[in-house]
Amino acid sequence: MIYAIAADAVVVVHLLFILLAVLGGLLVIWRKVLALLHLPALIWAVWIVATHGICPLTPLENSLRELAGEAGYGGGFIAHYLIPLIYPPGLTAAGQTLLAGLLAGLNLLLYVIAWLKWRHPLAASAGPKRPDSEIR
Repeated sequence: MIYAIAADAVVVVHLLFILLAVLGGLLVIWRKVLALLHLPALIWAVWIVATHGICPLTPLENSLRELAGEAGYGGGFIAHYLIPLIYPPGLTAAGQTLLAGLLAGLNLLLYVIAWLKWRHPLAASAGPKRPDSEIR
């Protein structure tokens, strides 16, 4: 039972990592310091997808499922709903390459938006400016 719970936890962590890699640029628009967390995740995700590699979380999950006596991904909410999001059926090498390009392109766009925000903050946030001679 503990191995099945651990395997489910790995799937949840895997999904959260994927969400961070895909949508982390939105967090960077909000707080630029989060780029320190997002960029390594993004680079790893693009590299894994572009090279058709296997994330180390996948073999870990499979090992835990085997230790739990499970033969596959059948059963339970996590197995039914989350696993198809992480491992879409029929994903080809060309599809993976396309996904890597889309992932990099989407996040490039989000970083351009973030850069523009950092470079040109809203005038309203600074408040009205008065000449020094008026301040007393």
